[in-house]
Amino acid sequence: MKNVTILCLPLILYMISCREVSNSTGEMITSVDHNKAEIISVEVTGEEGKYSFSVGIKSPDQGCNQYADWWEIISEDGELLYRRILGHSHVDEQPFVRSGGPVSVKKDQIVYVRAHMNTSKYGDKVFKGNVNEGFTRSTLESEFANHLEKTQPLPDGCVF
Repeated sequence: MKNVTILCLPLILYMISCREVSNSTGEMITSVDHNKAEIISVEVTGEEGKYSFSVGIKSPDQGCNQYADWWEIISEDGELLYRRILGHSHVDEQPFVRSGGPVSVKKDQIVYVRAHMNTSKYGDKVFKGNVNEGFTRSTLESEFANHLEKTQPLPDGCVF
């Protein structure tokens, strides 16, 4: 019995770490990495060339030692179009929404909206779409355009 328990332990731990959740469209999504921030909603207002984005983020914030430090909008080819710096952790406010803008994109331009953690970098749960047709949950390799981690603007600290 002891040998069976030892052999099954990795499978049991994997099953515990995986969870299924449904997104706004009702499709089931399996999540394994609990150390990444993920985008959970995107709403856009305004007019072409100067939109305001309200972005919902779920992140495993623990204070300034681990928190979502920005969300950004990038083009399909990895160009940084806008970054909203988050100046503090959101330990007791999960999920949370923060707005930013003006964002200079065309109404039919496809973009990605993604979040960044100060400790675990970019996650792969993003929203993809455009202002004209809306945004839906998508995945993007976390290494995609990760050179942007060194591109200004960057956070200059964490308040709390």
